[in-house]
Amino acid sequence: MRVTTVVLGAGHAGLSMSHCLTARSIDHVILERGEVAHSWKTERWDSLRLLTPNWLSRLPGYSYDGGDPDGYRTMPETIDFLERYAAAISAPVRTHTRVSSVRKIDAGYQVATDQGEWQCRTVVLATGACNLPCIPAAAETLPSGIRALTAMEYRNPSQLEHGGVLVVGASATGTQIAEEIQRSGRPVTIAVGEHIRAPRVYRGRDIKWWMDGAGVLDDRYDEIDDIGRARNVPSLQLAGTTDRRSVDLNRLTALGVRLVGRLAGITDGRAQFSGSLRNLCALSDLKMNRLLERIDAWATDRGLDGDVEPPHRFEPTRVEGSPPLGIDLRGGGIRTVVWATGYRPDYSWLDLPVLDRKGRIRHDGGVVEAPGMYLMGIPFLRRRKSSLIDGAAADARDLSEHLASCLDRRFAPCDS
Repeated sequence: MRVTTVVLGAGHAGLSMSHCLTARSIDHVILERGEVAHSWKTERWDSLRLLTPNWLSRLPGYSYDGGDPDGYRTMPETIDFLERYAAAISAPVRTHTRVSSVRKIDAGYQVATDQGEWQCRTVVLATGACNLPCIPAAAETLPSGIRALTAMEYRNPSQLEHGGVLVVGASATGTQIAEEIQRSGRPVTIAVGEHIRAPRVYRGRDIKWWMDGAGVLDDRYDEIDDIGRARNVPSLQLAGTTDRRSVDLNRLTALGVRLVGRLAGITDGRAQFSGSLRNLCALSDLKMNRLLERIDAWATDRGLDGDVEPPHRFEPTRVEGSPPLGIDLRGGGIRTVVWATGYRPDYSWLDLPVLDRKGRIRHDGGVVEAPGMYLMGIPFLRRRKSSLIDGAAADARDLSEHLASCLDRRFAPCDS
């Protein structure tokens, strides 16, 4: 089968690219291993809501039109939103089509799937950045009898043994799961590594409203001093809740969650934690305050100070005097470990020399080093908001323009 462009993945990034390709009359197909919004359907916990308010889901040619613009979608609502978008744009999705190989051929690319092969001139990789959980090596030395599961496997507290839970990781996923488990009656200890604290609401407005208005979400990849570092920054400690509460480490401490440092290893059944907890929390508070300073400066410049609450700062993260540096996992106090230690993409099917030594695709703002290949939906691809639903539109417009110019050079290679 032949087509001009193959898009891999029918999530928000792939669908956004499909809309832009259709607008340019570029024939294409979307290959999806499951169904539209597959990851949202199969790899999220039950109570999860989007971290961004409903209005901040502006896809190409489509946006939120409900009665709760400042609310946060549940997973079923998010799935419905993306399914309706796919139908509205008549996206040419081939569901239940698993890709086994993408390789270079003279005319472009050959994409092998369990439903046959496709040949195309250009290919867009929109399979996402969260395909596989990142599990630390220490997991191999957990004592027998301790149940372990990843954030992708976690659904709700009823899955867990009665007893203590160690949550490893304190970004958005770890803090939300820790809060839910603690409120279920199971005592939680959370191992805290690098994280970025942020308030849900600041000066009476959602923090994402401020970040959108102040241009923070539109910061460009080619204007950042260390884009490699920026692409690996943890997600903000946010949660989408009906009461718009902040879910940070102070919130967890108030609930009775115990904070320990970054998990350094497990030796002879004893978990060992870094002594850097206080420093990590202070650095996180510093980063939050820098963000608030940028927001305040923008508000003043735009003459908004009289229309919103005055600037203020939040209580520093509370850390006990001597956080424990170890826990005996064989003592029975901890029955379950939840690895909330991040995710990584899966490119095991990509038969091209475009990966760096860490398995990440080498690209310049989504233009992959392989001519005619493009990347979508990863953190800070072209803008700070690139991995958000709202970020797909601008990236898709930029990259579809580049793709179209590549195709216009009929007899020239599709390089940048």
